Amino acid sequence: MTARPQALWTGDDVVAATNGRLPSGAPSADWQAGGVSIDSRTCAPGDLFVAIAGPNFDGHDFVGEALSAGAAGAVVHRIPVELEGSPKLVAVDDCEAALTALGRFARNRSGAQFICVTGSVGKTGTKDGLAAAFGACGATHATVGNLNNHLGTPLTLARTPAEAVYGVLELGMNHAGELTPLSQLARPDVAIITNIEAVHLEFFDSVAAIAEAKSEIFAGLSDNGVAVLNRDNAYFAFLASIAADQGAKRIIGFGADPEADARLVASKFDDEGSDVTADVDGHTVRYRLNAPGRHRVINSLAVLAAVAGLGANLDAAAAALGDVAIARGRGRRHRISIAAGEFVVIDDSYNASPASMRAAFDVLGGAYPEGTGRRMAVLGDMLELGPDASRIHAGLARNLAANRIDQVFTTGELMAALNEALPQNMRGDHAATPEHLLPIVVRAVQAGDVVLVKGSLGSRVGPIADALINYASEKSETPDAAEGGIRNAV
Repeated sequence: MTARPQALWTGDDVVAATNGRLPSGAPSADWQAGGVSIDSRTCAPGDLFVAIAGPNFDGHDFVGEALSAGAAGAVVHRIPVELEGSPKLVAVDDCEAALTALGRFARNRSGAQFICVTGSVGKTGTKDGLAAAFGACGATHATVGNLNNHLGTPLTLARTPAEAVYGVLELGMNHAGELTPLSQLARPDVAIITNIEAVHLEFFDSVAAIAEAKSEIFAGLSDNGVAVLNRDNAYFAFLASIAADQGAKRIIGFGADPEADARLVASKFDDEGSDVTADVDGHTVRYRLNAPGRHRVINSLAVLAAVAGLGANLDAAAAALGDVAIARGRGRRHRISIAAGEFVVIDDSYNASPASMRAAFDVLGGAYPEGTGRRMAVLGDMLELGPDASRIHAGLARNLAANRIDQVFTTGELMAALNEALPQNMRGDHAATPEHLLPIVVRAVQAGDVVLVKGSLGSRVGPIADALINYASEKSETPDAAEGGIRNAV
């Protein structure tokens, strides 16, 4: 007989954690929850539903829907009239505060060691690598997607199962002061900063100010906490000093720097991945990543540094990195068949910054188009860069030229500056909106091409990547397609 899994939350624990109130006359919350949700659309049977009031929707309007769909219980600030007296409700003064309280309660009762990661770029990919690496060493619970803010962090903690040996959390911010409460809630045993780069400059006076804000991840370090820092980054010494002041017992540097504790020895790239040799605390490890790019290699060293910091199995962790799937919109490669052959789409449309743009251009520059194929970049605006945004966009022209990119298609007000800075022979086309650029790109792509699509999420270039990825070969029976192009793909 299979043993019944232990409940994630009992109703009484929810009451205790949130200082909540039961309906009048209810002696106890006699129910158990196997999960936690703040979205009625994805609330699964057996979940605890926390009714968060957001800018567009109020979860209280969907409490009945969640309970009807099988939610075990719900945390509410106001009780819907039709649910008055329901034994499945726990009333609180503030649902966001209650979610934080659930996260704190879960962190306090967990025996897991927690690894938290932040940085200007590479957080989610590093988080996924950490989840795989530590998953090879013991039961691991990790942030889903990029639920990394004041709601996502306590939600992830509240979902931590009792059997977890390791917890992996991504922590995000774009303003000073945001990471401190997240770190103090998560209390990391290992705190990682992937790098410091010029992002969110709309909200910061300088890159140094960004570094100081990222250092808030050390605010909640556990008593034996370890800081993992990029030894190649200009702010390594600055961050190491702050980590030490915050009580870090060990500071582990990673990168290509000769002084790095997790040091890159060699790397080799092909279209499908990267072969890496590294020295981690004097231990040589060789492993494969399933995507090319020096930035991915360096971030993988951060993962192994964290593994070494907690004394876990380095060889097992390194081997597991080869199984990490690239998240949608974060550099995943797609090979697309058309009548005249195939072309490749690199979908990196989820986010963009100057640093991640340069890294993506390096990957595209290292790709090998087939036959008469070309290296093509389809680029949308990078957002939150402040008053120098146009100049920063124009500056990308040098990186594109250095990587021998054949054609560049741009969209957005800021990318217009890049289009003007490009040599005439590299200009594919520019359009004010991605909707206008989409058919231009679709008509231009031909067999053998390698096409990078990248921009900030708000630039809305994702549908361009989707149109190329979802192109069906049977639609290519047109004169243009016979010559290697694509037509009527949207």
